[in-house]
Amino acid sequence: MKKITLLLFLFTFSLGYSQDQLLGFEPGETGSVGAAFGNFPAPLVETGTGTNTTQVLKLVGNPTGEPWQGVNLTLTSPVNLTTTKTMTMDVFSATPITFLVKVDGGTGGPAISAASASHTGGSTWQTISFTFTSSLDGQPTPANGTYSGFVIHAYWAPGAVAFFNPTVPTPARTFYVDNIKGPLGTPPVIPAPATGAPVQPNRPAADVKSIFSDHYTPVTVMAYSGGDENTYNTSWCGASTSLVQIDGNNTNRITGLGCEGISFLAGRFDATGFTNFHMDIWTPEPTTIGKVFSFKFSNWNGTTGEANAYEFTGNSSNFLTPGSEGTWISIDLPLTAFNCINTPPGNACPSKNDFVEFVITSNLGTVYYDNIYLHKNTTLETTVFESSKVKLYPNPATNVLNIESTSTIEKVSVYNLLGQEVISITPNTELVTLDVASLQLGVYVVKTSIDGNISSTRFIKE
Repeated sequence: MKKITLLLFLFTFSLGYSQDQLLGFEPGETGSVGAAFGNFPAPLVETGTGTNTTQVLKLVGNPTGEPWQGVNLTLTSPVNLTTTKTMTMDVFSATPITFLVKVDGGTGGPAISAASASHTGGSTWQTISFTFTSSLDGQPTPANGTYSGFVIHAYWAPGAVAFFNPTVPTPARTFYVDNIKGPLGTPPVIPAPATGAPVQPNRPAADVKSIFSDHYTPVTVMAYSGGDENTYNTSWCGASTSLVQIDGNNTNRITGLGCEGISFLAGRFDATGFTNFHMDIWTPEPTTIGKVFSFKFSNWNGTTGEANAYEFTGNSSNFLTPGSEGTWISIDLPLTAFNCINTPPGNACPSKNDFVEFVITSNLGTVYYDNIYLHKNTTLETTVFESSKVKLYPNPATNVLNIESTSTIEKVSVYNLLGQEVISITPNTELVTLDVASLQLGVYVVKTSIDGNISSTRFIKE
């Protein structure tokens, strides 16, 4: 063990770069273990064995799971792979194993990059190195820039280029990891929008199916973690979505965007009769020719999986014009502009009777979005909510949440992620100070009634 570590140290020293601690599993570490995917059992942090008795991460493969199963990790400190492409990690395994690792959340280069890692077995701790210079699993190469996330896939095959070509076997295996290291990077300063997305028209409630917007009631309450149902941040896509405040407006921010899935299973709906799609996006990434922003609705047709889908690809020929970065881009399209995709072949189109998921794919890296909804291109006489626009602050809130409007707030109701009403008051004032100290940590929906109009706004309880 000491000889292997010494040789690795001399090797890295001779190349002129250092391997800094980026993630361990001690209580003081600020990184985190995220969602598992592909039917991978949730990893456990426990006391190590052999020569490493600190806290380590135990990984147990699922032979009946997907070949690409694994877990998402957030690094305590970002890794800078601009010059050096190599990282190291301590691994313990009783048997020889090969598995795949990825860095994600990248800025300055490919958003995701992959590398193969191997352990020779023997029930020993070994410091193994891996280099992000191969196009494994279809990921760009080489890694370049700063990365905040790290992914461990429990399986891989020596010489493989993809999980299904050749087939990657999934034998039973248990291994442990610790001390993920690499060149320390400084988190980049990424521009953010200074103002919120455009104010939306006052549309009849029956003519809107909202996925995310403070202007319209969502089809269901959705979270940002805790599973792949009713969430803005599914584990089966590599991007990470978080709720942020832009000029007092709830906005979703996607980082490491290659693919991001939104699931609204509890609010699945029949889109028949809806004519238009709307979404507002903002990106700091240059919208040069070759950049794309695609999205699709997945239609399940009353089943437990996709029967067909409706997809649109944004590029320089439509809304993603060169030079539009740094501004809000309003996308409003007739549904007839979407392409109907038969998956698998033989399913009827244009069936849109059961929309369950919304999937974004893009090479922009970082995107802010707001106001995702379908509508029937109708409006009420009062065209905007501007006169009664609600602001919530601070957000996130710990003890007190202020709710402010230029008009009288008649009623305030707060709902948890289960749809249960946890607070209900009738203040009849323009400024409400709400005591939220007793609420459990998490995401809540605040519904306010103003001049007969009901709007929904999210806040995070810390």
